[in-house]
Amino acid sequence: MTVKPVSSYLQVENVWKLFGTFAALKDVSFDVHIGEFVCLLGPSGCGKTTLLRIVMGLETQTRGRILREGGDISGLPPADRDFGIVFQSYALFPNLTVFDNVAYGLHSRKMHGAQIRDRVEELLTLIGMPDAGRKYPAQLSGGQQQRVALARALAPSPSLLLLDEPLSALDARLRVRLRHEVRSLQRRLRVTTILVTHDQEEALTMADHIVVMNQGVIEQIGTPMEIYRDPRTAFVADFVGEMNFLDGQLVAPGRVRVGGAELQCMLTDGLGDHATVRICFRPEDVDVRASGAGTVNAMPVEITAVDFLGSFYRATLRPTTADAAEVRADVPIHLQRELDIAPGRMITVSLPSDRIRVFARD
Repeated sequence: MTVKPVSSYLQVENVWKLFGTFAALKDVSFDVHIGEFVCLLGPSGCGKTTLLRIVMGLETQTRGRILREGGDISGLPPADRDFGIVFQSYALFPNLTVFDNVAYGLHSRKMHGAQIRDRVEELLTLIGMPDAGRKYPAQLSGGQQQRVALARALAPSPSLLLLDEPLSALDARLRVRLRHEVRSLQRRLRVTTILVTHDQEEALTMADHIVVMNQGVIEQIGTPMEIYRDPRTAFVADFVGEMNFLDGQLVAPGRVRVGGAELQCMLTDGLGDHATVRICFRPEDVDVRASGAGTVNAMPVEITAVDFLGSFYRATLRPTTADAAEVRADVPIHLQRELDIAPGRMITVSLPSDRIRVFARD
């Protein structure tokens, strides 16, 4: 195998995947470091599962290569890659007990009976199911089956754990609990992990780094905070979290006209003079307490709707002086009471210039 100097555990280099004339992956590259938890995030059809299957060895890339610690493993079958896999369906053997499901991959390692028993018992304790060894998958809840599938994947102590949307079949409340359990387990074991998901909240809460994909290409790679706070493309801004979008025109460096209003913006580099643009900002960044003549990006609005979302209110606002679309603002409960945020009221809001992102409009 070809060996190159390595600074990471896994390297995906310039990978393409063609199905006939359709390019499912287009020149995809990223690194995964030892002990890191990386999420491949994107909508259905973006290529993330195809990419995971190529890393697994279940698909062969058309071009490019997969490196593990500097060695090219692109041609290795799945069994020789030392990777643990948890599928979306869990794929537990229904005719085997929980104990035998977890022990399944240990027999090929030529481990003795006592070693297998100790390892299975260790893992069942680790996942919080020490007494479940004699049960069958049909006797378990969905969450318990997910834990068993995870234990089975971890049993041979793989160098890389691959998770293909393992929580998507569970109800929302159980998903929230189990994603914290999976992340805690990964941190304790320090097992390098790649998770495929279309759930942005799952990626933001679990990942060290997120690889955002769209139509076979990588839109952005970054920490959850970087992806959320500093989206590099309009797609990432729209796909991750709630976002307001308004169409406008660049009138000067750092200034955009939206309808009849001019807004200060921090980031307009790379945009041509008088470019047609889209600006975007998060609902939680709208300041509903704007006051004073010197307030930056002040905008009088009418409150047209207020929705209660548990820990905050989401207000729909219609600008009164600018010919612009409605925007949403997230208002903490205490401020809603203090400011009497209610439909029909007129208030002035401001948009912090450092929280506005500007993209060229296609």
